[in-house]
Amino acid sequence: MSGPSPRAGRVAATVGLWGLLLVGWVPAHLPPAIGLAVGRRVGDALWWLLPRRRRVALDNIRLSLGREMAPEEVRRLGRRSFQHLGMNLVEACRYFLRPTDVMLSRVRVEGAEHLRSAAAQGRGVLILTAHYGNWELLAAAHGLTGLPLSIVIRPLDHPVLDDLAVRFRRRCGAELIVKRQAVREVLQALRRGRMVGILLDQNATRAEGVFVPFFGVPASTSKGLAVLALRTGAPVVPVFLRREPDGHHCMDVRPPLLPPSDGDVGAYTATFNLAIEAAIRRAPEQWLWMHARWRTRPRGSAS
Repeated sequence: MSGPSPRAGRVAATVGLWGLLLVGWVPAHLPPAIGLAVGRRVGDALWWLLPRRRRVALDNIRLSLGREMAPEEVRRLGRRSFQHLGMNLVEACRYFLRPTDVMLSRVRVEGAEHLRSAAAQGRGVLILTAHYGNWELLAAAHGLTGLPLSIVIRPLDHPVLDDLAVRFRRRCGAELIVKRQAVREVLQALRRGRMVGILLDQNATRAEGVFVPFFGVPASTSKGLAVLALRTGAPVVPVFLRREPDGHHCMDVRPPLLPPSDGDVGAYTATFNLAIEAAIRRAPEQWLWMHARWRTRPRGSAS
């Protein structure tokens, strides 16, 4: 017996997309302070509705920061990270369903001179970032720098959510590069003088990654960014979009990370992890702790 036709799948995806847009209309039009309060309650709901993700988040916090925190602080941080995700979801509705300037008016830029000086070298710019703060809004905030951006993405598993994510990301004017064909297109983007954004904070497979410290624990980290930077000479600039206490956002641009003199991929990748770790320590509730960051383990190590 045959499964659903491709046309039926497209219809279902379209219906699901319009359903999500309808649900998102109300939070998109709430006053910012009320919208963020609603987002925190959404995060509270997710905290209870996603027990597996809650367990992963708490395990990650214990593994990385547990030596510095009491047990009740670990749990408090885990819940605050879910609340932050809820606020991101409300802001995604606002950004997707209202004029782009509505959200960008709440973003300020610090350190834009680092991007401009890196771009002036003429080799393109590799942007190091992470699932931190409102990372989706970061793609739109590139317009505040006046520099063109390409971003490397991994398609989402659910077709409706993937379609929504692609529409969302294209609104910002960024060029999308699918991960499975990334190397050739990233090289082309760099030759055209573009910035290329890469999220480097997720678990890499054993074939893709190199084990380097992250919060003092060996973590399989994609070596692709280091390989690209060493091959092309493009500077690597850390950029993170951090939520501020008043609900606005700061696009925090840091100085370029210099490559090791011996061109060691592992050492350069470890430098990237240190930059991400420093950003997380500044506002730990704003990182995506629910991702199984240490899933791939070194051979022979305990789970």
